[in-house]
Amino acid sequence: MTPRQADPQVRDALVETAARLLAEGGDEYLTLRRLTEQVGTSTMAVYTHFGSMEELRSEVAGEAFARLRQRLRAVQPSSDPVADLGRLGAAYLANAMDDPNLYQAIFGRTTNLETVSAGYDTFMVLVDGVNRGIQARRFSPADPAVLATQLWAAIHGAIVLAHAGLFGPDELVAVVAGSARNLFVGFGDSPEAVEASFTTVVWHGSP
Repeated sequence: MTPRQADPQVRDALVETAARLLAEGGDEYLTLRRLTEQVGTSTMAVYTHFGSMEELRSEVAGEAFARLRQRLRAVQPSSDPVADLGRLGAAYLANAMDDPNLYQAIFGRTTNLETVSAGYDTFMVLVDGVNRGIQARRFSPADPAVLATQLWAAIHGAIVLAHAGLFGPDELVAVVAGSARNLFVGFGDSPEAVEASFTTVVWHGSP
């Protein structure tokens, strides 16, 4: 008997649907039966592609971090570290808006320390960006990890509120951009310098 071949389209559908179910109802809502019914495939497909439901959950987190990592790494460093940080924030925001279910799979109700630790390198991109701002004397001397955590928390908090339906995409962009401006001034930069840097930042949905 010829072994069943893995279908990439079915695999992608399983990952995307699993992420949506996790976002909608948490870990207990993601069951084998519900998943396969909504994808329109057999239970065997899950074992063909992932081996188990637990491996599927890990793959959802892996896919979420892979997409975030790709977004952040697409931001090439320039001579303006503050503009670069703004672009990183815009990339992070775009990732959360374009893939809300995958975002919630790693930073939502099903988040655990092991899941977040798997994407630690994505946080270090932000830490390195803040450190460049400190080295360029745009920011006052400080622990870059502390400042990066403040920036991440502000952006993530706004995203959570938007995912809860408390404001729309345009309001989300305005809140995140405004928070970043205020934080960068708080980190030690001047309002005028921050504004000049932000003229080169393209936010999600901007022409």
